[in-house]
Amino acid sequence: MSTIANTLAATSTASNTNADSNKLSADMNTFLSLLTTQLKFQDPTEPMDTTEFTNQLVAYSEVEQAIATNERLDQLIGLENANLGAQTVNYLGLTAQVVGDVFPLEDGKAKTAYTLDRDVKSSIITVTDHNGDVVYSEEAEITAGTHEFEWDGKDKDGNQLEDNAYKFEVTTKVPDGEANAEIITTVFGVVTGVASDDKGVYVGLGDAVTASVEDILTVRPDDYFKDVAEDDGETPTDPTDPTDPTDPVEPPVTD
Repeated sequence: MSTIANTLAATSTASNTNADSNKLSADMNTFLSLLTTQLKFQDPTEPMDTTEFTNQLVAYSEVEQAIATNERLDQLIGLENANLGAQTVNYLGLTAQVVGDVFPLEDGKAKTAYTLDRDVKSSIITVTDHNGDVVYSEEAEITAGTHEFEWDGKDKDGNQLEDNAYKFEVTTKVPDGEANAEIITTVFGVVTGVASDDKGVYVGLGDAVTASVEDILTVRPDDYFKDVAEDDGETPTDPTDPTDPTDPVEPPVTD
């Protein structure tokens, strides 16, 4: 994904507002033409009631003011998205942890995490490709808490799959009579690009996955997780844990 930080939001919303304004102007011209024609041909001895005309003129004025207000708001939203996009450019080359279940396989490596709100009877991780075909599965953790899943990109037959976007799902079974476990999934990926549209600002993870900036939990150096795993041989510290000694880059605040 190429590196871009644009203001498509401002362009798109401004275009919608201009269309509304042009339509209102056309309707106003039609109304005034009808009004002047009726006044021109009215009976001088029994003039038409102008109250309704006045009310419609007031209504048109209120709509025009509302459109003008929306135009100003659109401009503010566009500027906010542009500013957010400019801040997010600082994430390029860093590893982001994002709420979601679609992850990038890069250089035969992928990393995700899932959180169970309670202990379960059994749990299975399933990985599917962009066609929805199951390419890999394994038994998952059954205890409550956050667990990580690292995948080498090999399918169930041991064949190396191509780098691309994949989806992982965690399914669980609980004892009869118990409520189903709630599962939160997150994915990791190197930020490779930044873009925006009329709905928000997005980052590219690898070359095949796009995620909203609002879904970013943490951003860390690209080699952070690798270094931790190699240095102590243990599972890396939970990046959402406030006691983690490594300071992450805080995502920008969005309303």
